[in-house]
Amino acid sequence: MKLKKLWTPLIIFLLFLAPLIYGQTSEADEAYIKAMTAPSAAQRAQLLKEYITKYGGKGTKYENFAYANLCLLAYPGKTEKETIDYGEKALALGGLDDFTKAQVFLVLSGLYSKLGQNLDRAKNYASQAIEIGRAAKGKESATESEDTWNKIIGAGYFALGQAQEKNKEYGVAVDSYINSYNLLKDKQIIQGLKKLAKSQYDNKQYAEAEKIARAIYNLTKDIESAIFVGNCLYRSGRNEEALKFFKEAYAKKPSGEIAYNIGLILAKQAQTNPALVMEATTYLIEASLTYPSQAQQARAMAESLFFTANKELKYNEIVQQLQDLGKKLEELTKTYNSKFGNKDEEDLNETEKKEMKNLLNQIEEMKKSIDKLQAEQNLAIEKFNKLYEEIKKKLGVK
Repeated sequence: MKLKKLWTPLIIFLLFLAPLIYGQTSEADEAYIKAMTAPSAAQRAQLLKEYITKYGGKGTKYENFAYANLCLLAYPGKTEKETIDYGEKALALGGLDDFTKAQVFLVLSGLYSKLGQNLDRAKNYASQAIEIGRAAKGKESATESEDTWNKIIGAGYFALGQAQEKNKEYGVAVDSYINSYNLLKDKQIIQGLKKLAKSQYDNKQYAEAEKIARAIYNLTKDIESAIFVGNCLYRSGRNEEALKFFKEAYAKKPSGEIAYNIGLILAKQAQTNPALVMEATTYLIEASLTYPSQAQQARAMAESLFFTANKELKYNEIVQQLQDLGKKLEELTKTYNSKFGNKDEEDLNETEKKEMKNLLNQIEEMKKSIDKLQAEQNLAIEKFNKLYEEIKKKLGVK
Protein backbone atom coordinates (compact mmCIF):
# COMPACT_ATOMS: atom_id res chain seq x y z
CA MET A 1 0.00 0.00 0.00
CA LYS A 2 2.54 2.58 -1.13
CA LEU A 3 1.44 6.18 -1.00
CA LYS A 4 2.48 8.93 -3.34
CA LYS A 5 5.80 10.56 -2.38
CA LEU A 6 5.42 13.65 -0.29
CA TRP A 7 7.50 16.03 -2.37
CA THR A 8 6.54 16.09 -6.04
CA PRO A 9 8.54 17.99 -8.69
CA LEU A 10 5.80 20.63 -8.66
CA ILE A 11 6.25 21.30 -4.93
CA ILE A 12 10.03 21.54 -5.33
CA PHE A 13 9.55 23.92 -8.26
CA LEU A 14 7.28 26.09 -6.10
CA LEU A 15 9.96 26.21 -3.42
CA PHE A 16 12.35 27.72 -5.95
CA LEU A 17 9.65 30.01 -7.29
CA ALA A 18 8.82 31.37 -3.81
CA PRO A 19 11.64 33.99 -3.75
CA LEU A 20 10.31 35.53 -6.97
CA ILE A 21 6.82 35.87 -5.49
CA TYR A 22 7.50 36.78 -1.89
CA GLY A 23 10.99 38.22 -2.03
CA GLN A 24 14.29 36.69 -1.06
CA THR A 25 14.28 33.55 1.04
CA SER A 26 15.96 33.48 4.41
CA GLU A 27 19.08 31.49 5.12
CA ALA A 28 16.92 28.91 6.93
CA ASP A 29 14.58 28.58 3.95
CA GLU A 30 17.50 28.09 1.61
CA ALA A 31 18.90 25.39 3.90
CA TYR A 32 15.55 23.62 3.85
CA ILE A 33 15.27 23.83 0.05
CA LYS A 34 18.81 22.48 -0.27
CA ALA A 35 17.93 19.55 1.98
CA MET A 36 14.76 18.69 0.07
CA THR A 37 16.49 18.78 -3.31
CA ALA A 38 19.40 16.57 -2.29
CA PRO A 39 19.75 13.57 -4.65
CA SER A 40 19.36 10.73 -2.11
CA ALA A 41 17.25 9.99 0.94
CA ALA A 42 20.36 9.68 3.11
CA GLN A 43 21.61 13.11 2.03
CA ARG A 44 18.17 14.68 2.50
CA ALA A 45 17.94 13.22 5.98
CA GLN A 46 21.42 14.45 6.94
CA LEU A 47 20.73 17.97 5.72
CA LEU A 48 17.31 18.04 7.40
CA LYS A 49 18.92 17.05 10.69
CA GLU A 50 21.47 19.81 10.27
CA TYR A 51 18.63 22.22 9.52
CA ILE A 52 16.85 21.24 12.77
CA THR A 53 20.06 21.48 14.81
CA LYS A 54 20.71 24.97 13.55
CA TYR A 55 17.22 26.41 13.24
CA GLY A 56 15.01 24.23 15.46
CA GLY A 57 12.87 26.16 17.93
CA LYS A 58 13.45 29.49 16.19
CA GLY A 59 10.09 29.69 14.47
CA THR A 60 11.34 29.04 10.95
CA LYS A 61 8.84 28.45 8.18
CA TYR A 62 9.67 24.81 7.45
CA GLU A 63 10.60 23.34 10.82
CA ASN A 64 7.35 21.36 11.00
CA PHE A 65 7.93 19.95 7.49
CA ALA A 66 11.53 19.09 8.35
CA TYR A 67 10.32 16.90 11.20
CA ALA A 68 7.54 15.47 9.02
CA ASN A 69 9.97 14.53 6.27
CA LEU A 70 12.38 12.91 8.71
CA CYS A 71 9.43 10.86 9.95
CA LEU A 72 8.41 9.82 6.43
CA LEU A 73 11.81 9.39 4.75
CA ALA A 74 13.30 5.90 4.55
CA TYR A 75 17.02 6.33 5.05
CA PRO A 76 19.83 4.04 6.35
CA GLY A 77 20.18 3.66 10.10
CA LYS A 78 16.80 5.15 10.94
CA THR A 79 15.24 3.72 14.13
CA GLU A 80 11.60 3.31 15.07
CA LYS A 81 12.09 5.67 18.01
CA GLU A 82 13.47 8.36 15.71
CA THR A 83 10.50 7.96 13.39
CA ILE A 84 8.05 8.36 16.25
CA ASP A 85 9.90 11.31 17.78
CA TYR A 86 10.09 13.18 14.47
CA GLY A 87 6.45 12.48 13.68
CA GLU A 88 5.15 13.58 17.07
CA LYS A 89 7.21 16.79 16.92
CA ALA A 90 5.84 17.56 13.45
CA LEU A 91 2.26 17.12 14.69
CA ALA A 92 2.93 19.17 17.81
CA LEU A 93 4.23 22.09 15.74
CA GLY A 94 1.13 22.00 13.55
CA GLY A 95 0.67 23.80 10.24
CA LEU A 96 1.13 20.73 8.04
CA ASP A 97 -0.92 20.37 4.88
CA ASP A 98 -3.59 17.64 4.89
CA PHE A 99 -1.64 15.20 2.76
CA THR A 100 1.54 15.41 4.83
CA LYS A 101 -0.37 15.24 8.10
CA ALA A 102 -2.31 12.18 6.95
CA GLN A 103 0.90 10.37 6.03
CA VAL A 104 2.47 11.15 9.41
CA PHE A 105 -0.66 9.88 11.15
CA LEU A 106 -0.45 6.63 9.16
CA VAL A 107 3.24 6.06 9.87
CA LEU A 108 2.86 6.71 13.60
CA SER A 109 -0.28 4.58 13.88
CA GLY A 110 1.44 1.65 12.14
CA LEU A 111 4.52 1.89 14.33
CA TYR A 112 2.56 2.08 17.58
CA SER A 113 0.60 -1.00 16.53
CA LYS A 114 3.76 -2.86 15.58
CA LEU A 115 5.30 -2.07 18.97
CA GLY A 116 2.05 -2.74 20.86
CA GLN A 117 2.28 0.71 22.45
CA ASN A 118 -0.18 3.60 22.72
CA LEU A 119 -2.86 1.61 20.91
CA ASP A 120 -5.57 4.17 21.65
CA ARG A 121 -3.36 6.81 20.06
CA ALA A 122 -2.70 4.48 17.13
CA LYS A 123 -6.45 4.10 16.57
CA ASN A 124 -6.96 7.85 16.92
CA TYR A 125 -4.24 8.69 14.40
CA ALA A 126 -5.62 6.16 11.89
CA SER A 127 -9.12 7.58 12.31
CA GLN A 128 -7.81 11.12 11.78
CA ALA A 129 -6.09 10.06 8.56
CA ILE A 130 -9.40 8.59 7.37
CA GLU A 131 -11.28 11.78 8.20
CA ILE A 132 -8.68 13.95 6.47
CA GLY A 133 -9.00 11.82 3.35
CA ARG A 134 -12.79 11.94 3.36
CA ALA A 135 -12.90 15.71 3.85
CA ALA A 136 -10.19 16.48 1.28
CA LYS A 137 -11.64 14.15 -1.36
CA GLY A 138 -14.76 16.28 -1.66
CA LYS A 139 -12.97 19.62 -1.94
CA GLU A 140 -12.67 21.27 -5.34
CA SER A 141 -9.45 22.89 -4.15
CA ALA A 142 -7.85 19.54 -3.19
CA THR A 143 -4.25 19.35 -4.38
CA GLU A 144 -4.29 15.55 -4.66
CA SER A 145 -6.45 13.36 -6.90
CA GLU A 146 -9.50 11.50 -5.64
CA ASP A 147 -7.65 8.24 -6.19
CA THR A 148 -4.81 9.42 -3.94
CA TRP A 149 -7.23 10.34 -1.17
CA ASN A 150 -8.95 6.97 -1.52
CA LYS A 151 -5.55 5.38 -0.95
CA ILE A 152 -5.09 7.51 2.15
CA ILE A 153 -8.51 6.43 3.43
CA GLY A 154 -7.79 2.78 2.60
CA ALA A 155 -4.43 2.94 4.35
CA GLY A 156 -6.15 4.60 7.31
CA TYR A 157 -8.62 1.74 7.63
CA PHE A 158 -5.76 -0.75 7.41
CA ALA A 159 -3.82 1.06 10.16
CA LEU A 160 -7.00 1.21 12.24
CA GLY A 161 -7.50 -2.53 11.78
CA GLN A 162 -3.92 -3.23 12.89
CA ALA A 163 -4.40 -1.23 16.08
CA GLN A 164 -7.74 -2.87 16.80
CA GLU A 165 -6.34 -6.35 16.17
CA LYS A 166 -3.37 -5.63 18.43
CA ASN A 167 -5.86 -4.51 21.07
CA LYS A 168 -7.80 -7.78 20.56
CA GLU A 169 -10.85 -5.98 19.17
CA TYR A 170 -11.18 -8.61 16.46
CA GLY A 171 -14.74 -7.90 15.34
CA VAL A 172 -14.19 -4.23 14.51
CA ALA A 173 -10.70 -4.99 13.17
CA VAL A 174 -12.25 -7.24 10.52
CA ASP A 175 -14.65 -4.46 9.50
CA SER A 176 -11.72 -2.04 9.19
CA TYR A 177 -9.70 -4.47 7.08
CA ILE A 178 -12.68 -5.05 4.79
CA ASN A 179 -13.15 -1.30 4.33
CA SER A 180 -9.45 -1.06 3.49
CA TYR A 181 -9.63 -3.91 0.97
CA ASN A 182 -12.65 -2.40 -0.75
CA LEU A 183 -10.60 0.73 -1.44
CA LEU A 184 -7.14 -0.71 -2.04
CA LYS A 185 -7.86 -4.20 -3.45
CA ASP A 186 -4.58 -5.31 -1.91
CA LYS A 187 -4.29 -9.10 -1.61
CA GLN A 188 -2.03 -8.72 1.41
CA ILE A 189 -5.07 -7.52 3.36
CA ILE A 190 -6.85 -10.78 2.57
CA GLN A 191 -3.76 -12.71 3.66
CA GLY A 192 -3.78 -10.78 6.93
CA LEU A 193 -7.43 -11.66 7.49
CA LYS A 194 -6.72 -15.32 6.77
CA LYS A 195 -3.87 -15.29 9.27
CA LEU A 196 -6.17 -13.77 11.89
CA ALA A 197 -8.87 -16.35 11.15
CA LYS A 198 -6.38 -19.23 11.45
CA SER A 199 -5.12 -17.87 14.76
CA GLN A 200 -8.68 -17.87 16.11
CA TYR A 201 -9.29 -21.35 14.71
CA ASP A 202 -6.10 -22.76 16.23
CA ASN A 203 -7.21 -21.31 19.58
CA LYS A 204 -10.53 -23.15 19.14
CA GLN A 205 -12.41 -19.87 18.85
CA TYR A 206 -14.47 -21.36 16.05
CA ALA A 207 -17.36 -18.89 16.09
CA GLU A 208 -14.97 -15.93 15.86
CA ALA A 209 -12.89 -17.64 13.16
CA GLU A 210 -16.07 -18.36 11.19
CA LYS A 211 -17.10 -14.69 11.18
CA ILE A 212 -13.72 -13.68 9.77
CA ALA A 213 -13.75 -16.55 7.27
CA ARG A 214 -17.22 -15.56 6.05
CA ALA A 215 -16.00 -11.99 5.54
CA ILE A 216 -13.11 -13.30 3.45
CA TYR A 217 -15.44 -15.60 1.51
CA ASN A 218 -17.83 -12.75 0.74
CA LEU A 219 -14.92 -10.80 -0.74
CA THR A 220 -13.18 -13.58 -2.67
CA LYS A 221 -15.66 -16.45 -3.19
CA ASP A 222 -12.60 -18.70 -3.47
CA ILE A 223 -12.41 -22.40 -2.67
CA GLU A 224 -9.94 -22.04 0.18
CA SER A 225 -12.18 -19.65 2.11
CA ALA A 226 -15.26 -21.82 1.46
CA ILE A 227 -13.46 -24.82 2.96
CA PHE A 228 -12.30 -22.77 5.94
CA VAL A 229 -15.85 -21.55 6.63
CA GLY A 230 -17.02 -25.16 6.38
CA ASN A 231 -14.39 -26.33 8.87
CA CYS A 232 -15.34 -23.60 11.34
CA LEU A 233 -19.03 -24.50 11.08
CA TYR A 234 -18.27 -28.21 11.41
CA ARG A 235 -16.20 -27.61 14.54
CA SER A 236 -19.06 -25.55 15.94
CA GLY A 237 -21.50 -28.43 15.37
CA ARG A 238 -23.38 -26.63 12.56
CA ASN A 239 -23.13 -29.55 10.16
CA GLU A 240 -25.91 -28.61 7.76
CA GLU A 241 -24.35 -25.20 7.09
CA ALA A 242 -20.88 -26.72 6.84
CA LEU A 243 -22.13 -29.25 4.27
CA LYS A 244 -23.28 -26.42 2.00
CA PHE A 245 -19.81 -24.84 1.92
CA PHE A 246 -18.01 -28.18 1.52
CA LYS A 247 -20.22 -29.20 -1.41
CA GLU A 248 -19.76 -25.83 -3.07
CA ALA A 249 -15.98 -26.17 -2.80
CA TYR A 250 -16.08 -29.80 -3.99
CA ALA A 251 -18.14 -28.85 -7.05
CA LYS A 252 -15.51 -26.29 -8.04
CA LYS A 253 -12.46 -28.39 -7.25
CA PRO A 254 -12.88 -31.97 -5.96
CA SER A 255 -10.38 -33.18 -3.40
CA GLY A 256 -10.07 -36.14 -1.07
CA GLU A 257 -10.09 -33.99 2.04
CA ILE A 258 -13.37 -32.29 1.11
CA ALA A 259 -14.90 -35.63 0.11
CA TYR A 260 -13.94 -37.00 3.52
CA ASN A 261 -15.51 -34.04 5.33
CA ILE A 262 -18.72 -34.40 3.33
CA GLY A 263 -18.76 -38.15 3.95
CA LEU A 264 -18.39 -37.69 7.72
CA ILE A 265 -21.31 -35.26 7.89
CA LEU A 266 -23.57 -37.37 5.67
CA ALA A 267 -22.69 -40.51 7.63
CA LYS A 268 -23.81 -38.81 10.82
CA GLN A 269 -27.01 -37.55 9.21
CA ALA A 270 -27.66 -41.02 7.78
CA GLN A 271 -28.18 -42.33 11.31
CA THR A 272 -31.60 -40.66 11.26
CA ASN A 273 -32.04 -40.45 7.48
CA PRO A 274 -31.21 -43.78 5.75
CA ALA A 275 -31.74 -42.18 2.34
CA LEU A 276 -28.33 -40.51 2.74
CA VAL A 277 -26.38 -43.72 3.30
CA MET A 278 -25.35 -44.37 -0.29
CA GLU A 279 -24.38 -40.73 -0.89
CA ALA A 280 -22.22 -40.83 2.23
CA THR A 281 -20.72 -44.14 1.11
CA THR A 282 -19.81 -42.71 -2.29
CA TYR A 283 -18.03 -39.68 -0.82
CA LEU A 284 -16.14 -41.86 1.65
CA ILE A 285 -15.00 -44.22 -1.10
CA GLU A 286 -13.78 -41.21 -3.07
CA ALA A 287 -11.90 -40.05 0.03
CA SER A 288 -10.36 -43.50 0.49
CA LEU A 289 -8.99 -43.24 -3.04
CA THR A 290 -7.78 -39.62 -2.97
CA TYR A 291 -7.01 -38.73 0.66
CA PRO A 292 -4.06 -40.90 1.75
CA SER A 293 -3.91 -39.76 5.41
CA GLN A 294 -7.50 -40.93 6.04
CA ALA A 295 -7.80 -43.58 3.32
CA GLN A 296 -8.04 -46.58 5.66
CA GLN A 297 -10.60 -45.00 7.96
CA ALA A 298 -12.67 -43.68 5.03
CA ARG A 299 -12.85 -47.14 3.44
CA ALA A 300 -13.80 -48.81 6.72
CA MET A 301 -16.63 -46.31 7.23
CA ALA A 302 -17.76 -46.74 3.62
CA GLU A 303 -17.92 -50.52 4.01
CA SER A 304 -19.87 -50.26 7.24
CA LEU A 305 -22.40 -47.87 5.69
CA PHE A 306 -22.73 -49.97 2.52
CA PHE A 307 -23.47 -53.19 4.38
CA THR A 308 -25.86 -51.39 6.72
CA ALA A 309 -27.77 -49.87 3.80
CA ASN A 310 -28.03 -53.13 1.82
CA LYS A 311 -29.96 -55.11 4.40
CA GLU A 312 -30.70 -57.94 1.93
CA LEU A 313 -27.01 -58.84 2.08
CA LYS A 314 -27.37 -59.48 5.84
CA TYR A 315 -23.67 -58.74 6.11
CA ASN A 316 -23.64 -57.69 9.75
CA GLU A 317 -25.79 -60.68 10.71
CA ILE A 318 -23.41 -62.99 8.87
CA VAL A 319 -20.42 -61.44 10.63
CA GLN A 320 -22.11 -62.06 13.98
CA GLN A 321 -22.99 -65.64 13.04
CA LEU A 322 -19.45 -66.32 11.89
CA GLN A 323 -18.13 -65.02 15.18
CA ASP A 324 -20.54 -67.23 17.14
CA LEU A 325 -19.78 -70.32 15.03
CA GLY A 326 -16.09 -69.66 15.28
CA LYS A 327 -16.27 -69.67 19.08
CA LYS A 328 -18.33 -72.88 19.09
CA LEU A 329 -15.95 -74.54 16.65
CA GLU A 330 -13.04 -73.53 18.84
CA GLU A 331 -14.76 -75.01 21.90
CA LEU A 332 -15.64 -78.27 20.11
CA THR A 333 -12.12 -78.63 18.79
CA LYS A 334 -10.73 -77.99 22.25
CA THR A 335 -13.09 -80.61 23.73
CA TYR A 336 -12.17 -83.16 21.07
CA ASN A 337 -8.43 -82.60 21.56
CA SER A 338 -8.67 -82.84 25.33
CA LYS A 339 -10.56 -86.13 25.14
CA PHE A 340 -9.25 -87.86 22.07
CA GLY A 341 -6.28 -85.90 20.79
CA ASN A 342 -3.69 -88.29 22.21
CA LYS A 343 -5.64 -91.54 21.79
CA ASP A 344 -5.92 -94.06 18.98
CA GLU A 345 -9.40 -95.28 18.05
CA GLU A 346 -8.61 -98.93 18.87
CA ASP A 347 -7.87 -97.89 22.42
CA LEU A 348 -11.38 -96.50 22.91
CA ASN A 349 -14.42 -98.31 24.18
CA GLU A 350 -17.72 -98.19 22.29
CA THR A 351 -19.12 -95.27 24.30
CA GLU A 352 -15.98 -93.24 23.71
CA LYS A 353 -15.99 -94.09 20.02
CA LYS A 354 -19.57 -92.95 19.75
CA GLU A 355 -18.78 -89.68 21.54
CA MET A 356 -15.73 -89.07 19.33
CA LYS A 357 -17.76 -89.67 16.19
CA ASN A 358 -20.45 -87.30 17.41
CA LEU A 359 -17.90 -84.57 18.09
CA LEU A 360 -16.32 -85.02 14.65
CA ASN A 361 -19.76 -84.80 13.00
CA GLN A 362 -20.53 -81.60 14.87
CA ILE A 363 -17.20 -80.11 13.87
CA GLU A 364 -17.77 -81.04 10.24
CA GLU A 365 -21.29 -79.59 10.17
CA MET A 366 -20.05 -76.41 11.78
CA LYS A 367 -17.29 -76.06 9.18
CA LYS A 368 -19.86 -76.46 6.42
CA SER A 369 -22.03 -73.76 8.00
CA ILE A 370 -19.02 -71.45 8.26
CA ASP A 371 -18.09 -72.10 4.62
CA LYS A 372 -21.65 -71.27 3.52
CA LEU A 373 -21.71 -68.04 5.53
CA GLN A 374 -18.28 -67.05 4.24
CA ALA A 375 -19.52 -67.54 0.68
CA GLU A 376 -22.47 -65.23 1.42
CA GLN A 377 -20.10 -62.73 3.03
CA ASN A 378 -17.82 -62.84 -0.01
CA LEU A 379 -20.82 -62.12 -2.24
CA ALA A 380 -21.58 -59.00 -0.21
CA ILE A 381 -17.93 -57.94 -0.33
CA GLU A 382 -17.91 -58.44 -4.10
CA LYS A 383 -20.85 -56.05 -4.43
CA PHE A 384 -19.01 -53.43 -2.40
CA ASN A 385 -15.85 -53.97 -4.42
CA LYS A 386 -17.85 -53.51 -7.63
CA LEU A 387 -19.08 -50.12 -6.39
CA TYR A 388 -15.53 -49.29 -5.27
CA GLU A 389 -14.12 -50.09 -8.73
CA GLU A 390 -16.84 -48.05 -10.46
CA ILE A 391 -15.98 -44.98 -8.39
CA LYS A 392 -12.28 -45.63 -8.90
CA LYS A 393 -12.81 -45.69 -12.66
CA LYS A 394 -14.93 -42.51 -12.54
CA LEU A 395 -12.13 -40.70 -10.69
CA GLY A 396 -9.50 -42.02 -13.08
CA VAL A 397 -7.50 -43.51 -10.22
CA LYS A 398 -5.16 -46.37 -11.15
